[in-house]
Amino acid sequence: MTIRRGNVYVWVTWLSRLLVGDASCEWASWYKAHYSGYSKASRDFSLSTWKMHHTRLLNDVRDRLEAEGHTVTTERANWFKLQGGSGAMVAGQADLVAVSSDGQVTVYDVKTGAQRDSDVAQVMIYMYALPLVAASPWAGKSSDGRVVYRDGTEIHIPSTAIDDDFRDGLHDLIRRVVSDEPARRVPSPPECNWCDLTDLDCPERIDSDLSGDLEGSFRKARRLDF
Repeated sequence: MTIRRGNVYVWVTWLSRLLVGDASCEWASWYKAHYSGYSKASRDFSLSTWKMHHTRLLNDVRDRLEAEGHTVTTERANWFKLQGGSGAMVAGQADLVAVSSDGQVTVYDVKTGAQRDSDVAQVMIYMYALPLVAASPWAGKSSDGRVVYRDGTEIHIPSTAIDDDFRDGLHDLIRRVVSDEPARRVPSPPECNWCDLTDLDCPERIDSDLSGDLEGSFRKARRLDF
């Protein structure tokens, strides 16, 4: 049963896709931030298979870092929750946080799928948040970031990426998602196919075969005169 949350609660992965435009419908994140117990749409996706591949890659990266002399904390040990002035919570957990022998902190996230801009944004939010976590090993410490993919590709994110422009954009997005005023809806096949809300909570949801819709769009385009 869907109920209103006592405290607004936002997960980092909701923000990262919106921050860089990998998703456009802020309403879905707004709704999940304000309500719990909602029905979730079924997906053609094996969570257990994803977890197996993700855990294997995470362990490989952790073993490599430890062999290089880093002190590494993993997943739940990196969980954090930050509270804003409005009382809203932002929470997340980095896959790995590695500290070198000279004290350099690097935040890692491992990805088993295709590269997306939101992968980098997700790590950047961790880089922003972890130094703000009181009484933690990372409090007050800036960090670099790395996204590691299954094919061996690594993307380095320098600490300087967490600048005023990034903070301003992130803060603006968080304010929209935690606001009492519902965020904008952007229903479309690409948006709704990614979304786990059902039409019970979002009557504007579009359930369709994405490939079929795209082909239909191409057929319509062929009738235009240009």
